[in-house]
Amino acid sequence: MNDLKEKYIDIILKTCLKLDSNQPLLLCFNNEIMPFARMVAKRAYEIGVKDIYFDIVYPELKHDALKKLDINSLKNMPFWNKEIWDIYAKKNAAFLMLDSITPDLMKDIDSNKIKEMVSYASSTRKVFKSMRDKSKLSWCIACVPTYDWAKLVFPDSNTPVDDLWNVIFDICEIKSDNPSLEWDKKLDKLNKVTEKLNNYNFKKLKYNNSLGTDFYVELPEDHIWKSGLEKLENGKEILCNFPTEEVFTSPSYKSANGIVYSSKPLSYQGSIIDEFYIEFKDGKAVSSFAKVGDKELKSMINTCKNSDYLGEVALVEYSSSISKSNLIFYETLYDENAACHIALGNSFPECILNGPKMSREELLERGLNNCDNHVDFMIGTSDLSVTGITYDNKEIKILENGNFTSEFKDN
Repeated sequence: MNDLKEKYIDIILKTCLKLDSNQPLLLCFNNEIMPFARMVAKRAYEIGVKDIYFDIVYPELKHDALKKLDINSLKNMPFWNKEIWDIYAKKNAAFLMLDSITPDLMKDIDSNKIKEMVSYASSTRKVFKSMRDKSKLSWCIACVPTYDWAKLVFPDSNTPVDDLWNVIFDICEIKSDNPSLEWDKKLDKLNKVTEKLNNYNFKKLKYNNSLGTDFYVELPEDHIWKSGLEKLENGKEILCNFPTEEVFTSPSYKSANGIVYSSKPLSYQGSIIDEFYIEFKDGKAVSSFAKVGDKELKSMINTCKNSDYLGEVALVEYSSSISKSNLIFYETLYDENAACHIALGNSFPECILNGPKMSREELLERGLNNCDNHVDFMIGTSDLSVTGITYDNKEIKILENGNFTSEFKDN
């Protein structure tokens, strides 16, 4: 299995991040995956990296601090201060976030305290966020199994970590002879879908399914649909989410109306939120309810300024390779690529013409949300219908029964 892990690391560093010799690297990871992080660092050194900052997350220690200390004391702890991200952003470092969830660890923590600290941590790395939004930084999020996460996905397995690794390797094409070539093919197909969507220049999207989703949202003029491949200011093309199956854009943040129902559980800041709906009026989330994690849902919606408005709409086929695994991962990076999703919070400047050159204030004037948080949640189902409405009021079916119509298929 180490051979496959090494191939996984190679595609992350070389294909996703396009890591250069001598380029600094900030590596953020859960302390439980230290052996894997050492493998990443070793490969980075072999590439020629001479400066790595290890941002190590200790979930249990984080939990205990949140449980015992007040907000002012928490803000005085270096753990939540991410100014080092700004220092490495100014060095033009690459940023690799290795995601590993610890399910339900934070279920006994006051959701308002989590909300406050999420907002505070985000406020301490403004340079990083600005440079990322302006397509000046190489960054990538990828997942690494921990025992608790793997056991949640495979509760009856005696070898859950190995089982989860094997699923990740399959989805990420690591077992193929040339994973990078396979991803070139996948991204080419997604880019052809974005080209067709951009040619239509839709004014509005309508969503409907049997769960009860009945929702529409408008798109800004000059909006751009993107795949997971991002072109940086320096000409590099990076893959920010690994893996990815989505095409996405940012909506006009004050335009959403109607109700959306979740189709998969959402793991958010150590808590599970499930079987929920959110109702929108003139863009704002005005009501919500979750059968599991209702307090956490309401806290998430109201984390900070504009976190109750949308920043993303994403289309994913129900027949995607992740969806075909028939697994619930309880990890947004995977679950969002098994189903269409939308996101509360920050928008993507690259999703509007000349957006990376605009200030956040200019983007807001153009309709793109400005927020310190961004949370994806899944709404796609096997019967989801998505219709695009053009400026001359033509209705074009984009998705039917959860999949792209023939109009948008790569023929």
